[in-house]
Amino acid sequence: MLGLKNIQENKKSIINGLKKRGFDSSKIIEEIINLYKKRKDTQTDLDNRLAASNKITKEIAMLYKTGETKKVSSLKEKNISLKSFTRELQEQLIEIEKSLIELRIQLPNVPYDVVPDGNSDKDNEEVFKSDLTTESKINYLPHWELGKKYDIIDFELGNKISGAGFPVYKDKGARLQRGLINYFLDKNISAGYKEVQVPILINESSGFGTGQLPDKEGQMYHVNKDNLYLIPTAEVPITNIYRNSLLDSKELPIALTGYTPCFRREAGSYGSHVRGLNRLHQFDKVEIVRIEEPKNALNALEDMVNHIKSILNELKLPYRILRLCAGDLGFSSALTYDFEIYSIGQSKWLEVSSVSTFDSFQAERLKLRYKNSKGKKELLHTLNGSSLAVPRIVAGILENFQDSNGINLPKVLIPYAGFKKIQ
Repeated sequence: MLGLKNIQENKKSIINGLKKRGFDSSKIIEEIINLYKKRKDTQTDLDNRLAASNKITKEIAMLYKTGETKKVSSLKEKNISLKSFTRELQEQLIEIEKSLIELRIQLPNVPYDVVPDGNSDKDNEEVFKSDLTTESKINYLPHWELGKKYDIIDFELGNKISGAGFPVYKDKGARLQRGLINYFLDKNISAGYKEVQVPILINESSGFGTGQLPDKEGQMYHVNKDNLYLIPTAEVPITNIYRNSLLDSKELPIALTGYTPCFRREAGSYGSHVRGLNRLHQFDKVEIVRIEEPKNALNALEDMVNHIKSILNELKLPYRILRLCAGDLGFSSALTYDFEIYSIGQSKWLEVSSVSTFDSFQAERLKLRYKNSKGKKELLHTLNGSSLAVPRIVAGILENFQDSNGINLPKVLIPYAGFKKIQ
């Protein structure tokens, strides 16, 4: 959520920035600025009336003390009138604040200048591509056929138990899945991230804090009786650890990692892009989250990008990095880099990670601040990235490492999986 002071002081740049997203914010921002002024005027009026009421209360107390009680009655009437006005002003402030929130939550984050113009994923900018080949020299099978051939992923059984989008991993498929999770966690921990284990059900306040609510209710599974949501990513509970927090600069930076199952309804998704492990309702993911001082946030983003590159380099998977255009950015993101691996069995790129900085957008919602070196309270910057999404990495390994005798595992995974080959 954009800060009120930011909106007032940077009106033109915010309007122009949101135009990159194809979002016309001029009317909403004008309403916000007018309401912001009204709130300040109302608060000043309220403060003045409260001060006057306090003064009268002290005068009444003094009159009782000195025995001049004849003047008390008129002062009490005046004070009753003042208190009636203050209640009205307090109610007005509550309504103004409610309206300001309702308007501000309609505004997405402002893209950084480096974000390319564009309306769709076709306008994303490729900023890096590994030198591993994506050419198909043999008839590579897609991962869903390999999963069936070697009896390691059962989509029909998952459909029987739950429905489409809930695969069952079996034998070496399950061990590969577990090995990848442990490998990702170990890599993140060795890079300085502290592991946490968090709930996979969140309340509305947590969903609001990171921007999932009230924007993505339709994509989240909702437990109606308890009014809780199944998490779409570990980013949500991990970042909300610090909701309503005032940190000291000495506590920064904060770097956390965690594994969770993730749940997405993927309503309206259909076609070949959802086949197999391409798009699931339940999947495993390891996340990295950072909380940084504003001056260090972009360097932290670069570190996160380089860290994920190092993992994909060790896995020997062909990959590329895209800088997302304004029209393809998530609602809360100011800058996002997507990592895609090449699916040689499908002849297409599959997204396996998004690394984003949210500037102070989430921190404003979370009320996440710190005391800088001068003791001044300031909003922090939040960042997160997939490190990594497991199913599509599994798909990439199965397809890219297949040969006529089976599937060879990348060397780095052998100690984690406990086997060298799927046959």
